[in-house]
Amino acid sequence: MRAKLAVTIFCLGLTLSATSVLAHHSFAAEFDANQPITLTGTLTKMEWVNPHGWIYVDVKEPDGKVVNWAIEAGAPNALLRRGLRKTDFPIGLEVVVKGYRAKNGTPTANGQTVQFKDGRNFFLGASDSPTSGPR
Repeated sequence: MRAKLAVTIFCLGLTLSATSVLAHHSFAAEFDANQPITLTGTLTKMEWVNPHGWIYVDVKEPDGKVVNWAIEAGAPNALLRRGLRKTDFPIGLEVVVKGYRAKNGTPTANGQTVQFKDGRNFFLGASDSPTSGPR
């Protein structure tokens, strides 16, 4: 009976750990390293969440249409280690974000750097992106 219980607990633990591994995606699964992009716009939202933070930026297209881009960032802990705080992202802030487009064609990108109007420039990317910067 003890052996059955041990095997059951082991299998349950293995199943749960596999689920969390599958939930995390790689850069190459969603983003295209051959499609770099630079976005200049106004911050509309900041999600300081795990496993990746997200910033949302209204970008004015050449035709005048405004498109809201979702930009994936590193985890909050990684951003904190790089000197960024949630308070660095007030709504209405003008930013320039460099990163890589999503493969699916939506206005989504993996952010590499964010530059603020005052000249501060920070590495924004997740550790599995093609040009992972200093940690």
